[in-house]
Amino acid sequence: MSIIDLRRWGLLFLALIATCVPMLAAADPSPGVVRIYSSRHYDVDQKLYELFTKNAGIKVEHTTAGATELLEKLQQEGARSPADILISVDIGNIWRAKAAGVMAPVESKILNAAIPATLRDPENEWFGVSKRARVIFYNKAKVKPGEIATYEDLADPKWRGRILLRPSSNVYNQSLVASMIASQGEAKAETWVKGVIANLAKPPGGNDVELVRDVGLGKADVTIANTYYYARMLQSTKPEMQAAAKAVGIVFPNQGDRGTHINISGIGMTKAAKNREQAVKFMEFMISPEAQEIFAAANNEYPVVAGVAENSTVHNLGEFKSDSLNLSEIGKNSVAAIKVMDRGGWK
Repeated sequence: MSIIDLRRWGLLFLALIATCVPMLAAADPSPGVVRIYSSRHYDVDQKLYELFTKNAGIKVEHTTAGATELLEKLQQEGARSPADILISVDIGNIWRAKAAGVMAPVESKILNAAIPATLRDPENEWFGVSKRARVIFYNKAKVKPGEIATYEDLADPKWRGRILLRPSSNVYNQSLVASMIASQGEAKAETWVKGVIANLAKPPGGNDVELVRDVGLGKADVTIANTYYYARMLQSTKPEMQAAAKAVGIVFPNQGDRGTHINISGIGMTKAAKNREQAVKFMEFMISPEAQEIFAAANNEYPVVAGVAENSTVHNLGEFKSDSLNLSEIGKNSVAAIKVMDRGGWK
């Protein structure tokens, strides 16, 4: 073989290597890595990632963005997505990811044994890792204890001009309405929405902390918010925030019937996952007693695993009966909830 032929074969070999290496790199999973897309933005999450790496020897690479942005990203990337896991807040967001077909079922005896059936997908495409209650707050100087007992009470004309709410675009309220559709049907849920909107002190706006603060300051009498926001207010180093928090009372609604509406932060494996074994290990770590205690202590959320205590601030809010509705039913009604809110005038 001539020198020219050898050169040709050498160039052909190099071209073949250049073509194959990227293909191998794309197909080859990284045994020491799990890649996460998360819409959670809390410092505690980074602490959990570091603890998992320390315990399991598996590096965590994560991308944080809004729930809608991450879902669009997963859809655009398709099978090329680097994400192994999606973490999102609120069942509405989690359900949309499942409905979009970007999630994959996970078979894990550990997850199924630790997480109540109401807080995980019947088809194992998502699992709750922490929970929060959406409750009623009232100004203690303007509302007597016992005047409000249920979500339905908020539609009573006695509250005309006395209620504050977040906009209908807020997924927390969408899920609350979806839970009412699941328990009572669309017609009654729409009647309720119309009644509550008629009782507003001003057009919907603000976030949970702002609304609870304004109720505490006497700008309105009643609002709806998640428990962990209120717990943060009680822990605040700002005197005005603590004073506003102490001026409000808390109602865990519907203790005489279905129970208080519960929602979650959820986790699931993506359909595009390359590091599936590592992903399952991470998911199982997130419901370990150690991780659940960190959730409870650092972010004022309720653990999903029985036997893990809440932190003292959350514990002092009191015990309550939770709605036993499987959260998948809320997901199924999330689109209907948006339509009901629109027809009911919730802007």
